[in-house]
Amino acid sequence: MPIRPEHRWLYPIDWPELSRLVRFTRAKGRCDHCARPHGQIVFHLGDGRWWDAAPRCWRDGRGRRAGKPASDILGMVRQTRVILACAHLDHDPTNSPQRNLAALCQRCHMLHDAVEHRRRRWFNAFRRRALGDLFAGDYHRAIERHPARTVGTSASRVV
Repeated sequence: MPIRPEHRWLYPIDWPELSRLVRFTRAKGRCDHCARPHGQIVFHLGDGRWWDAAPRCWRDGRGRRAGKPASDILGMVRQTRVILACAHLDHDPTNSPQRNLAALCQRCHMLHDAVEHRRRRWFNAFRRRALGDLFAGDYHRAIERHPARTVGTSASRVV
């Protein structure tokens, strides 16, 4: 996933090299959590199980061998090209030692960041509501309709 321009300054200057080292040297081109191979098209069932073509077996969301799915999987099977990304395990881009970085596929990266994404969504919605209330919401409209009734302003002291 590309880095947003406003967050670019948080990452170390050698981030592309560091990311490449984690994804392809240390993790050997496989997801650290589920072992999906980078750049390959993987058949999966949507619940975390996927077909590992090299040893010809099904794997679960953690990369362990899984049992064969039901015989009627043709309607459920999807395919996805796996792209590895380098993820910060503590969600802090300024903290980039090797032990804090992991090579994750799209699915594992989204699962890892789910709590952080929920927190950011809540914060952004809260901020939008607060700014709307302050500048264009009910509070602002009440001031426009009745400026003399506003508490704490000089207009409210006029009788």
